[in-house]
Amino acid sequence: MKTTRRDFIKISSMGVGGLALSASPVLGWVPGFLKIDDVIPDDSKVKRTPTYCEICFWKCAGWTYTDEKGKILKIVGNDDDQHSNGRFCPRGTGGVGMYNDEDRLKTPLIREEKDGKQYFREASWDEALDLISKRLTEIGEEYTRECIALFTHGSGGKFLGNVLKAFGSGSISAPSYAQCKGPREVAFIATYGKGLSSPEPTDIRNTRCLVLIGSHIGENMHNGQVQEMSEAIDNGATIITVDPRYSTAASKSKYWLPIKPATDIALLLAWMNVIIKEELYDKEYIEKYTFGFEQLKNHVKNKTPEWAYGITTIKPDVIRKTAREMAGAAPAAIVHPGRHTTWYGDDTQRLRAVAVLNALLGSWGRKGGFYMSEKLHLKNMNTPEYPKMKHTWRDAHPGKYMLADLALASGICDATIPSVDRECSYKAWIVNGSNLLTTIPNRKNTIEAINNLEFMVVIDTMPAEITGYADVVLPECTYLERYDMLRTSKHRKPSVALRMPAVEPKYNSKPDWWIAKQLAEKLGLGDYVPYNDITELLDWQLKQIGSSLEEMQKIGVKNIDREYNDLYILQGEEHEFNTNTGKIELYATSFQQEGFDPLPNYTAHPEPLPGFYRLNYGRAPMHTFGRTTNNPNLTDLMDENKLWVNPKVAKEWDLSNNQEVWLENQDGVVSTFPIKVRITERIGKHSVYLVHGFGRFDKRLKRSYGKGLDDSELITNVMVDPIMGGTGMRGNFVTFITEDPKLKLVGNKARKRNKSGNSAKINNKQA
Repeated sequence: MKTTRRDFIKISSMGVGGLALSASPVLGWVPGFLKIDDVIPDDSKVKRTPTYCEICFWKCAGWTYTDEKGKILKIVGNDDDQHSNGRFCPRGTGGVGMYNDEDRLKTPLIREEKDGKQYFREASWDEALDLISKRLTEIGEEYTRECIALFTHGSGGKFLGNVLKAFGSGSISAPSYAQCKGPREVAFIATYGKGLSSPEPTDIRNTRCLVLIGSHIGENMHNGQVQEMSEAIDNGATIITVDPRYSTAASKSKYWLPIKPATDIALLLAWMNVIIKEELYDKEYIEKYTFGFEQLKNHVKNKTPEWAYGITTIKPDVIRKTAREMAGAAPAAIVHPGRHTTWYGDDTQRLRAVAVLNALLGSWGRKGGFYMSEKLHLKNMNTPEYPKMKHTWRDAHPGKYMLADLALASGICDATIPSVDRECSYKAWIVNGSNLLTTIPNRKNTIEAINNLEFMVVIDTMPAEITGYADVVLPECTYLERYDMLRTSKHRKPSVALRMPAVEPKYNSKPDWWIAKQLAEKLGLGDYVPYNDITELLDWQLKQIGSSLEEMQKIGVKNIDREYNDLYILQGEEHEFNTNTGKIELYATSFQQEGFDPLPNYTAHPEPLPGFYRLNYGRAPMHTFGRTTNNPNLTDLMDENKLWVNPKVAKEWDLSNNQEVWLENQDGVVSTFPIKVRITERIGKHSVYLVHGFGRFDKRLKRSYGKGLDDSELITNVMVDPIMGGTGMRGNFVTFITEDPKLKLVGNKARKRNKSGNSAKINNKQA
C-alpha cells in the first residue's frame, strides 16, 4: 500500500475563572499556593461529585461543586486523600478551565483530500469508528496486527490498551518512561528489586535531611511531596539542593550546591567516598541487607572530594560537610530520586548512584527514608485470553535495552521508519492524550516516522500539534465529564478513589471507555469489554472489595488498613529483596549480566562552544507542560515563558530585561518564536533556562499560540541511554539571535536579488 505523506492540517473550529487562592503559612515558600479552600458552598444549594485530577499524573482526589444549573463552581481536595490531604494545587483548581476551554476538539474529524489539498471534515462517531475499524483490519491483514502501536498518557489508556491487546498487538507505550522516569525505575529495580512508581514512596514528612539533586519540589508541584517538604522544613529538617540554578527549593535550603551541569555522578561518588572512608554508613544495615560493599568501597576509594572538585566545582569541604550532614540524619535521610531523569544518556548509572547512596545511609524501608508502599489490586471481569503475540517492540531493537521494563515511545517511533536492518516497521498509530511532537525529542525524526505511517488516529481533548497529522481525530471529553477506571495507586495505605462526571460532556465529545467499547465491537472483540456501561464494571469491582459504586459516590476515597505492620523494615528484621542475590545490590549483578558496569562511573560530557550555553528546561507550578498552556484559568497565572540569563552573559551580548531573542542550537535549528529575556543571578553563566511547554504552533490554541519559546524544537542532540533506551536531552547548546531571523532572511534574499540584478546590469554593460 502506498504511503501517504501527511501535511500538517490546522484543525478549524467546527461547531461551537479565575483562581481565588489562600496560601497556607506552612506552604508560604511555594510560589502562588498550596491552597486550603475554606470557602465551601452551601450543600443545600450545590451538588458535589467525587473526582480525581487529570491535570497531572499525581491524580489528587477531590470534589467538584456544581450549582443548580449544572455550572461548575470549583474543585477542592478530598480530606481523606493521601495524595492531596484536602488541598489542591493551582493546576488542580484550574481544572475547570480545561472543561471551559472554547478551543477544545468538538466533533470527530476525518482527513480528506481534494484538488491536491488536504483538509478535515466533520464526521459522525459511527462513521469515524467504522473507518478506524476498517483501516486497522486492512493493515493487520496486509502486514501483521503487531505493527500497530498505541501511545497513551492518561487514565483512558487502559481501555484502549485492552482493545489493542485483544486485537493482537502489545506495543503500548508512554513518553513518560523513555523520556522521563525510565532510568530511575531501572536503577532502583537493579538495586532494590522494585521500582518507585508514582507517587514516589519518600517519607519526606519524617525526614531529617532531604537532598534534592536535580529535583525541584515546589516548581514541579507534586502535591503530597510539597506538603511533606513544608512539614519537614517546619520540623527543622536540613535541605541540601544540588542545582546549577537557584531554584525555589534552593532558596529554602541550608546548602545550595551550584554544581557544574553534567557532573552529578562525580559528586555522588565523592559523597560515597566520604561516608565509607569516615565509616559514617549504617554498618548493621549494610552487613545484613546489602551485597557488594567491598567492591563499592574499592570502587570509590579514589573518588575523593578533591577529585570531584576539579569536575563539579563544588569545594571539597562543602562535599565533606554535606556528606556528614546526611549521614548524621540517617536513616531519616533521603537522596531524592527525582522524576524527569533523562539528561545525558548515562542516566541509569546516575540514578544507580543515587540508589546506592541511599543504601549506605540505610534509608530504604526506614522511617524518614523510603517507606514500603502498598497498592490495592482490583479484580477484573472474565474475558477471553489475549492472542499470543510473536513479536514485541524489542524485536525492532535486537540485543538492545534488555533492562527496560516498559516499551519505549522513542523506540517505537524509530521502528516506524523503514530500515534495511528491520523486517517490518510500524504501520499504524493510535495516539491518546500525548502530543508526541513536543514529548519525544528530535521532532524531525518523529515527523519522518509519522510520514511513513499508513494510518494514524489521535484522541485528545485539545487540538495539540499531533492532531494536525492524524487521519482521524476523536474528541475525548474532559475528566470532569466522565467516569474512569478506579484509582488504586500505591501509598502508605492501600486506597481506592472514584472519578465520576460532574456535568454532561460538552460538544460531541466522548469518554475513552466508550470509544474503546465501540471500537472493540466494530472489530468483533466485544467479549473483551463485557459491560454495557462503565458503571457496571466499577460497581462490580468495588463490590469485590466490600464497597459499592453507591458508597464511593458519597465518599470519593476509601483508605484500607494494611494487612501487615510493614510500612518500614523493622530493625534487625529478616527481609528478602527481589534481586538476583536477595539483597540490596550495591554491585548490580543484573547490569553485569547484560555487560554494563555493575558500579556507577563518571564520564565527561561535551561542553558548549564559546558563545553557546547549555539549554536547561524545567517546570512552573501552575502548568503541566503543554497540556495546560492554553487553559484559560492557568494562563491568567502564567501565559508565556522567559529565558533566564546570567547578568555577565547578558552584558556580553548587550541584552536587557524583556528584550526578545531567538535561539539557535548547535545544529543550526532556530526557534520559531522569540522569547523575552529575564536577567538573573539565579542562573550560572554556562546555562540558560526556560519553562517547558510554551511556544505552541497550532493557531487554534488561541491563548498559547506563539507565546514564548518551545524548547523541544531545539532538542536535536539526543543521547540514548544504552542500558534502557532513555533519551538524554540536556546535551543541547544554544546561542542568541537578536534580530528577527525571518526579517534577516528577507533581507538576505533582497540583497541576493539586488546583487543578481546588479550583476545582470554589469554584464549588460560589458556586453
